[in-house]
Amino acid sequence: MSGWARARLQVLQRQAIALGPGSKKATNNQMDQSLKARGAELRAAQLFPMKGAQRGLKMDAEAGQAPANWGEGDIGDQTGKVVFITGANIGLGFEAARMLSERGARILMACRDESKAREAMAAIKRRNGRAALDFVGLDLADLEQVAGVPEHVKTLGVSSIDVLLNNAGVMMPPKRQETKQGYELQFGVNHLAHFALTRLLFPMLAPQARVVTVASIADRRGDIRWDDPQWRKGYTPSASYGQSKTANLLFTLELSRRLQAAGSAIMALGAHPGVAMTNLATSSTLGPWLWLVKPLVAIGIGPKVQSPAMGALPEVYAAVGAVEPGAYFGPAQRTFGPPARAESHKAQHSGDAAAARRLWSLSEELTGAKFEVV
Repeated sequence: MSGWARARLQVLQRQAIALGPGSKKATNNQMDQSLKARGAELRAAQLFPMKGAQRGLKMDAEAGQAPANWGEGDIGDQTGKVVFITGANIGLGFEAARMLSERGARILMACRDESKAREAMAAIKRRNGRAALDFVGLDLADLEQVAGVPEHVKTLGVSSIDVLLNNAGVMMPPKRQETKQGYELQFGVNHLAHFALTRLLFPMLAPQARVVTVASIADRRGDIRWDDPQWRKGYTPSASYGQSKTANLLFTLELSRRLQAAGSAIMALGAHPGVAMTNLATSSTLGPWLWLVKPLVAIGIGPKVQSPAMGALPEVYAAVGAVEPGAYFGPAQRTFGPPARAESHKAQHSGDAAAARRLWSLSEELTGAKFEVV
């Protein structure tokens, strides 16, 4: 690739990042801009192809490794598959829903706000009129609503789920908030609700289904605060968010262990997006600084980040790629890049088997039911 072509490609990629889905008030036009931006990335890759092993070639993964530069074009046919995605109306969840529906999967979009979900569905269908999309109302801050999901899914005529993508989350609210059941919001939404959802949908999972839980490199910010997991004393936004992401990884670790011990072909996997420009930071402690960060990132100054579409690739690869049980995927360069194995991105405490078993028991207690993997 010539120097000019490489520079032009970088400009197009930065423009695509700048046009990411953005804020909670995303409109149809903003979503369309996100889709157009992703199209610019793909067209740039076609105009300025890389050589040899640098290309995103379709190839068999060895030992559960993602092929080099795996991208949207490498997603195989998903016709006949049913994929359940939490938080599918915006950000990573929206991009995952878009990508997988374009390959023929039926997407169950579990979202809190129906109007925003309908807007997202319309945006996807404007690009792909044959997309099979269903809305499932779900507020993860209320375990009573989580409990009603299986019956709602059955009313849609769905009896089997091929991929459960635990994607939704909240990040670093400046002040401590609680779920309806009185749990710290990040621990309750990011972990406990997805733990309960996985338990409730487990009987509906296909024999070779995958449970993909989205974590974060922020797990290093906080281990489980065993003496006060609800952060009733000394709430710290960053550390409590880190705790919830550590919980995501420990849950995946223990679920995978139990599935393998039971001889199940269902796989539990983890993924993280690196640093992606999504709406998640808008209501966090980072929110007041986004006016400064976004323009800098758009011109290539500041932290190495990526578009929501790129950030979604690790979870999409975990959902459909050649994987092994318990694997963890993230951007190849930790904060950006195509999907790759990411075990080295974890904090040490996120791989503690004893802590994973302890968290499982605590989660059963807090959600009010045993989770038997049989």
